[in-house]
Amino acid sequence: MEPTAARGSLAGLLGIWGVTRAALLLCVLKVLVFPGPDVTSDVSVIYRGWYDVLVTGTFPQDDVTWQYPPAAALAVLSPAVLPFLEYATAFFVLALAADAVTLALLLRGARGAGRSRRGAWMWVAGVPLLGPTVYARYDVMVTAVAVAGLLAAVRHPRAAGALMAFGALLKVWPALLLLAVRRQSAWVSAAVTGVVVAGLFAVLMPGAFAFLGFQRDRGTEVESLGSLVFHVARHHGWEGKVLLNYGSVEFLGPYVSWVSTGALFLTGAALAWLVLWRLTATRFAPHTAADAAFTAVLLFTVTSRVISPQYMVWLVGTAAVCLCFRESRMGRPAALVLVACPVTTLEFPVWFGHVVASDALGVTLLAVRNGLLVTASLLAARTLWCTTVPTRRRIPTTPGPSWAERTTVSP
Repeated sequence: MEPTAARGSLAGLLGIWGVTRAALLLCVLKVLVFPGPDVTSDVSVIYRGWYDVLVTGTFPQDDVTWQYPPAAALAVLSPAVLPFLEYATAFFVLALAADAVTLALLLRGARGAGRSRRGAWMWVAGVPLLGPTVYARYDVMVTAVAVAGLLAAVRHPRAAGALMAFGALLKVWPALLLLAVRRQSAWVSAAVTGVVVAGLFAVLMPGAFAFLGFQRDRGTEVESLGSLVFHVARHHGWEGKVLLNYGSVEFLGPYVSWVSTGALFLTGAALAWLVLWRLTATRFAPHTAADAAFTAVLLFTVTSRVISPQYMVWLVGTAAVCLCFRESRMGRPAALVLVACPVTTLEFPVWFGHVVASDALGVTLLAVRNGLLVTASLLAARTLWCTTVPTRRRIPTTPGPSWAERTTVSP
């Protein structure tokens, strides 16, 4: 690409980022009205309530909606760095800052031979397609840490391991990224970071690991893949309910535990497949870690009992890292994730009432979104396997002597 064209492309990318992010910020600040229920109440009510507890030096030990590892406290407490702003406003500004940091990381990751700005474009396009929910959850902050860890994996494995471990202590899922890392130094760094940070929280703040017991009685969330069973069953006499349970809208009633157990089984199967891949893969390229991480996050998202809209931020971020590498073959799964983003916004928050009611529109939206994610997962898994695991070739055999040759007597 010519230097002038490259500068023009970068200017266009930054311009689109600025316009779309300004729109998102105006939505969460309620200057612009986004259709559907208010998505900012999690910050202004729930996060703010947790903040009031955390500043006392303890975790919300009696609140079953606190289902996050200990470092999540840092995200909830982060608005304190902007004391001149009201809590929710400060949180939204910091979410915007995390968005900007992620873009900067992806642009830096696009430098050098064999790199591309496709990842930066994926991020610029994907985030606004998810609507204001992105800035009303702390997942964008976690994604920034995960993107930094994946990009560091190529040349700085120790830093990558530390970042992935810290990300896991923010919201668990970045631990999946470690499955994609080969270097032992990354694993050692992750272990040390995890033990030190977790230990500090355990010593300094009571209740750091109370969250581990708060998901025991969860049902199946209404947006998950397994929920489609009950969305359909409601039209055929199923006697269950849709209730706000453990911080999300879930199905509760007959056979829900079966579907939830099935989801856990599928998650276990996904983990087993990833371990098998890790043991059999022999062809590794600079982009392999990102490809494997994207695949792992896809598989665990699809098989989860819960697929909240903010989970899509994880997929957009990890897909964007893949696309920073020209040789990555994750373009099609990434495109499917991108298409799933606006469908996700339609099912929440725009037409969430239809989803809760299990009517034709709600079920169609869920079937389309989840179908896109399932397709992306299978395609990513197949691509990862085919590009890294050697195929077994049949060893040609030399045909033996014919019957006539065996029975011929030499003179």
